[in-house]
Amino acid sequence: MLRAAEQECRNHNHYYVGVEHLLVALLQEQDGSITQWLSAQGIDAGEVHAELRRALGTGEDRMWEGILVTPRVRKIIALAGEQAGDRAIEPVDLLEAILAEGGSLAAEIVRRAKCTP
Repeated sequence: MLRAAEQECRNHNHYYVGVEHLLVALLQEQDGSITQWLSAQGIDAGEVHAELRRALGTGEDRMWEGILVTPRVRKIIALAGEQAGDRAIEPVDLLEAILAEGGSLAAEIVRRAKCTP
């Protein structure tokens, strides 16, 4: 999943993998588990995806020296790992960790989408 988030980072000409990149990558998961989870919560995944894309924008062109993973993403991965316990981390674990951590723009976008009638 982190590789998909890293690709999103590159697509936006950013030098860091943030929570927003991670959530965009989760929304593009082939199994549809994230879309199903959001739908069960009354959240339109398409709306969240579009808002994330607008929020991410595009960074400056620059030479790639590497991509950093933000401390918040590391924290979210750790939270998801705690939730998963002995099993592999699933995409839904990452989404729930994003929402539990709560301090990112990605979490705010999901919360706002839930409030939309």
